[in-house]
Amino acid sequence: MWSWPSPSSKDRSRASSTAPWTAWPRMSGADTPEGGAPTPGAPDEFGDIARLLRPLTGGAPEALGLLDDAAIIPSRPGQDLVITKDAMVEGVHALPGADRALFARRLLRTNLSDLAAMGAEPYAAFLAVAWPKGSGVAEREAFARGLAEDFPAFGVKLLGGDTVSTEGPLVASMTLLGFVPAGRAIKRSTARPGDLVMVSGPIGDGGLGLAAAQGRLDDASGHLQRRYWLPDPRLDLIEALRADAHAAIDVSDGLIADAGHVAEASGVQITLDLERAPLSAPAADWLADQPDPLAGRLHLVSAGDDYELVITAAPEQARRLALPVIGAVTAGSGLQLRWNGVEVQAERDGWRHG
Repeated sequence: MWSWPSPSSKDRSRASSTAPWTAWPRMSGADTPEGGAPTPGAPDEFGDIARLLRPLTGGAPEALGLLDDAAIIPSRPGQDLVITKDAMVEGVHALPGADRALFARRLLRTNLSDLAAMGAEPYAAFLAVAWPKGSGVAEREAFARGLAEDFPAFGVKLLGGDTVSTEGPLVASMTLLGFVPAGRAIKRSTARPGDLVMVSGPIGDGGLGLAAAQGRLDDASGHLQRRYWLPDPRLDLIEALRADAHAAIDVSDGLIADAGHVAEASGVQITLDLERAPLSAPAADWLADQPDPLAGRLHLVSAGDDYELVITAAPEQARRLALPVIGAVTAGSGLQLRWNGVEVQAERDGWRHG
């Protein structure tokens, strides 16, 4: 049974490489008084590193036990190193008061989705966390517990990072490293006229899951909230993408927004047939209750937070990929939307970062 955070926001929420776990004098905020001595029972940075974070290295020699100010990463002949970075701010990219384990797992999984889109195998992470003043040991333990659950599942080990305190909300930034055979990374700038456009799975669950987490939508099964908090990065597709895809991007900002990013980067036109976007059973039930089916469908394809992949490939390769086809790539520019063969316009295409 999932235990979700209490609904506490109706705001739209979304998903530097520093020395490993460097302690800065008097940057522990409420954890360290002006005299420099830790408050009894308060979090201790070096103690947290040893007890909570060092186990996340999995004993990787590159991490140097989190005792040095840098990690040492050996090269892999014939491999390209792929690096991605994302940040999450409580109250902006996750609901205020979010369970810290869920917060940590969502940060990791949304980052992993970027590696999946490029066909890269996950390798390691660097993590920076700014804890709100007054954050206790239990919160930090929960955060580390979430990562301890997901790191081994996705083949990730912690190599370093930093912790500080802040007067503001919880902020966490993760840099992920992955490897891909040299020259085989999938980019968003290489879609070609004649390609078919596919999507790897259901669209719209992330946006509906946010509404459910905010208490604005019934979600008796917990499916939608799980899809919001714990998206499944499509790492199962990386080998197939390397073999057959021309371009790919993950759906974070919204299906039509992210397909538009591919069209712009590739210098092509992408046409999406909205009625062909696959939906989960809960999303289909929600759509069936909407008075305007087109408006409902546009909401689902622009809400974001799905972390499925939009992929383009030539027709023969698309048949091998065997994923739902939702459109096509042609010469031209921009994005065209169709609903049952009729061109339509969207009032908004997706989430935009400030």
